[in-house]
Amino acid sequence: MTTTEFQITGMTCGHCEMSVREEVTQIAGIDSVDVSHTTGRLVVTSAAPVDEAAVIAAVDEAGYRALSA
Repeated sequence: MTTTEFQITGMTCGHCEMSVREEVTQIAGIDSVDVSHTTGRLVVTSAAPVDEAAVIAAVDEAGYRALSA
């Protein structure tokens, strides 16, 4: 099991979290997504190493910016 953490900017509410979660969970191989607008943190768990560029692109698609933590 691999856990990868990202820092997200621009989230302000639960709806923001939901938007990010919906985009990131569409990435193949992702087992779980934990996102918090309070901390600006996104934690992705997967069986194999995750494609960080794909996660960053998914967060971008949701309307926010992500950086590897």
